[in-house]
Amino acid sequence: MRTALTDLVGVRHPLVQTGMGWVAGPRLVSAVAEAGALGILGSATMTPDGLRAAIRKVRSRTRQPFGVNLRADAGDARERVDILIEEGVRVASFALAPSRELIARLKDAGVVVVPSVGARRHAEKVAAWGADAVVVQGAEGGGHTGEVATSVLLPQVVDAVGIPVVAAGGFRDGRGLVAALAFGAAGVAMGTRFLLTADSTVPDAVKAVYLAATVRDVTVTTKVDGLPHRMLRTPFVAGLERSGRLGGLVRSLRHAAAFRALSGSGWAAMVRDGLAMRHGRELTWGQVLMAANTPVLLRAAMVDGRTDLGVMASGQVAGVIDDLPTCADLVGRVMAEAEEVLAALGAPGAAP
Repeated sequence: MRTALTDLVGVRHPLVQTGMGWVAGPRLVSAVAEAGALGILGSATMTPDGLRAAIRKVRSRTRQPFGVNLRADAGDARERVDILIEEGVRVASFALAPSRELIARLKDAGVVVVPSVGARRHAEKVAAWGADAVVVQGAEGGGHTGEVATSVLLPQVVDAVGIPVVAAGGFRDGRGLVAALAFGAAGVAMGTRFLLTADSTVPDAVKAVYLAATVRDVTVTTKVDGLPHRMLRTPFVAGLERSGRLGGLVRSLRHAAAFRALSGSGWAAMVRDGLAMRHGRELTWGQVLMAANTPVLLRAAMVDGRTDLGVMASGQVAGVIDDLPTCADLVGRVMAEAEEVLAALGAPGAAP
């Protein structure tokens, strides 16, 4: 299926696997790329050296295009951009809007720039700065999220910008892809659906918790890092919700120290990142400190399998997923269903 997205990034199918921290590593990304979709490495939880090694590992497994997701507010964002350029990565995606300077640096090197946004005004801004495409995530999406549903936000952005728009938040199958195309999108991005595949390195016990979840078992909380964060509702998350301000402060300090040890970052670098986050997101200092919780608590579940001590970012779509296909099977299934739906609708050019 050819769309503006497939033409832009050189993949066969208009599907994107989002850059999830601790989840979107070389094995998942290369499997997605080989299946004909766009896989994106989640680099926020990697050191710069780890990022370079991960890029090379993906390239050793596939010759297909892939991307890297970056934190635009990271103190070492420029260094990471240089790594992408040096390693010849096709696509740079961003969880937050990158600066005009970062966009220009990447575009001058021939890298396709695809920021993720959650509001029309943010899409307009990055489009004006030269972004090649934009991923628009509605409230149904996992991780940090907004309040506007994908079905409302997506057409707003499509009407506002003249670049390809990729829809995210609530997608898992071919019906969703066709719906997004009808709204004017050039493809869909999926996080939770690719997390729940046989190629994902997430521990089996954690996948089982996702598969057992209903749509009512997915909640939004601000207790992890001070920002609205969609995740599975678990006894551990319920405990976070009950904790007071003092308990949250102590927990934040402990997790900040743990993240420093895991990431190899010095305290000075973490302070610089905190300053950038506070400026870019207009956070309070308490929220900046709480932000250290996110990578540590996600790692506990997604890497160590400790569902009792970690959190599991999740889109609402987790409540209607019940299997673990390979990425190849998933992509093939989504595209086959999309063709069937288009044919049933009598769309011009659809498969007979």
